[in-house]
Amino acid sequence: MRRIYTRSGDKGMTGIHGGERVPKTDIRIEANGCIDELNVSVGMLRTAIASEHEWQSILRDIQLNLMTMMSLVATRSNLRSSNPNTLSPLLIENIETLIDRINMECTPPDSFILPGGTPVAALLHQCRVLARRAERRLWSLNEKDEVPEAILQYFNRLSDLFFIMARYELQQAECREEIWREFGYKRKLKQPITSSDPRL
Repeated sequence: MRRIYTRSGDKGMTGIHGGERVPKTDIRIEANGCIDELNVSVGMLRTAIASEHEWQSILRDIQLNLMTMMSLVATRSNLRSSNPNTLSPLLIENIETLIDRINMECTPPDSFILPGGTPVAALLHQCRVLARRAERRLWSLNEKDEVPEAILQYFNRLSDLFFIMARYELQQAECREEIWREFGYKRKLKQPITSSDPRL
């Protein structure tokens, strides 16, 4: 029987593409960990919708893209040309077309909304924020070693896609969006609480 554990990471080091070992706290490992978390959440989302749902193929393609991106992120920029995994040159164009198509089927947004409404919409919002976190970590990595521009752009668009998918899901379910605040709302300044306030 082949063992799952290798004990090679017991000293806080892990391997990246090319054979180099780096600390598990390395920003490259953190960025890839965030992408992995997102991939798991997309998988959870797929289990929450019907197997014949039109989004299954979309979400599967996202998962495949994320796996490819994890391989590229795990590779230092000077070795990336030797990595056999590649991204489609239409990657950004395709996701923008998808965002626009779904957005056209939604009512125009006029408010900040609270995440939730239906289980699927909530999972989509979870994917949205995980995409944002992965994007932030990728930019941190980019400050140390160049990340392919298409990957940075993809994560920016991906969070937008999950957001508009969540809106579409709620509207298809005839579930009213729960509003926090309308766009352009100006909050009235409140009087500061002083030590003489009886609530203190």
